[in-house]
Amino acid sequence: MKNVLRLAIVDPSDTARDALKGMLLGMDRVWLEAECSRYEFFADVVAQTNPDIGVVAIDSNPTKALELVAQLHEASPECCILVLSNSTDGNLILRAMRAGAKEFLSQPVKLDDLVQALERIGNRNLGRGEQRSRGCNVIALAGATGGVGTTSLAVNLGCALASDERNSVVLIDLDLCLGDADVCLDTIPDYTLVDVAQNASRMDFTLLKRSLTKHSSGLFLLPRPVQLDDVNLITPEDLQRVIGLLKATFTHVLIDLSKSYGTLDRVALSMADHVLLVTQLDLPCLRNVVRLLMSFSEMNELAKKVKVVVNRVGLDSGQISLKKAQETIGRDIFWQLPNDYRVMVEVRNNGVPLLQQAPKAAITQSIGQLALALNGEEAADAATVETSKTGLGRWLNLWPAKAEAKK
Repeated sequence: MKNVLRLAIVDPSDTARDALKGMLLGMDRVWLEAECSRYEFFADVVAQTNPDIGVVAIDSNPTKALELVAQLHEASPECCILVLSNSTDGNLILRAMRAGAKEFLSQPVKLDDLVQALERIGNRNLGRGEQRSRGCNVIALAGATGGVGTTSLAVNLGCALASDERNSVVLIDLDLCLGDADVCLDTIPDYTLVDVAQNASRMDFTLLKRSLTKHSSGLFLLPRPVQLDDVNLITPEDLQRVIGLLKATFTHVLIDLSKSYGTLDRVALSMADHVLLVTQLDLPCLRNVVRLLMSFSEMNELAKKVKVVVNRVGLDSGQISLKKAQETIGRDIFWQLPNDYRVMVEVRNNGVPLLQQAPKAAITQSIGQLALALNGEEAADAATVETSKTGLGRWLNLWPAKAEAKK
């Protein structure tokens, strides 16, 4: 269970404990290792189960509960203590922290508060060993201009990641006016981003999952609003909360940005672990890449997250060379995707992802390897192109056998 946070909880109140259990059990990346109704037994429970987090609800007997927190801090220092209480008294919070608590949450627990606390604890635990959570990978996909294939990459990368049973993947369509990720997957969603955003503060994980559209590939989709008038209903705070909730229950959150680079896009960029900047080998695109990188460098070191992806390599003999492109943008190309116009037109018109329609195509294989690379796994070097006499690349990829077998 290396991809989850393991929890043990103690609360003498059956009602409050059951409510907390219901919230925790809705989170795919949380495992409830043990529960206890008596403070005096909980130290032994923690010693036997060795959880990542010990949740202590202190209201039934604050004195005894805080003594337990201090005991756990001393006997099981690797276990992070999260204290719950109906009280917001500053003195009580200070006593809990001095006893060894890492987090203090007010009851009734709000879902987004719990998500943020678990994320902070998870970040502290990263790197401790194989049994610790690997966290969620947030990938923003941005285009140097419209029409460079950003949405096609987002959809097919999401399907490639979802083909691995270890992953749970969701795609947010943040092109609020003209997004078409739902069309690429031939789906008619019941709910959209605006529905989830407006109800995020009242949402549990069960309701969140029901609000998403699941494709047969395993990819979950949160599409753009249906009505143009609904675009302005989503605030930056709403988007932050939605991404936070999704991070708590998915291993990968993909965000297909708009081309306006507005406020919501910047929120997504700031929360991303990777930013795939998709471009083509023509002068307008490369000039935009330079402009965007200059702007990103002024946004809390955002430029360091950016990975330049060149799409449609081998489109024609008039393209700018890769060497010249790298000189122009001042950085290496992270990934190259081959031009396969016929296959891409076919899958887009049919609303079927590459992995299902053309699993052996060069573009499918290259996106599959990109998925492996973003997961930090070994893959063939898709940035190496063997140029033929016609100028088209022969792509050296090893990944699709796994996807074909799973299909």
